Amino acid sequence: MNMSVSMQKIQDFFEAYAFGVCTRLGEKLGMATSSIRLFFIYASFLTFGSPVLIYLALAFVMNMRKHLRKRSPIWDY
Repeated sequence: MNMSVSMQKIQDFFEAYAFGVCTRLGEKLGMATSSIRLFFIYASFLTFGSPVLIYLALAFVMNMRKHLRKRSPIWDY
């Protein structure tokens, strides 16, 4: 019981602070988020970490798009 509670806390932490790349890809592609996460993990082991770079690039692009959408028009000034 205690192990599942700690695992849930770890999962909540990573879902809150891991940029949401896998969740966003899952929504766009209509796939389960856990399948995409497993793909990134297995691919990272097989290719010596190159999917981590792809993951970070996707996180950067998603973050930039979020900030660009929040900009207010110049006519509001």
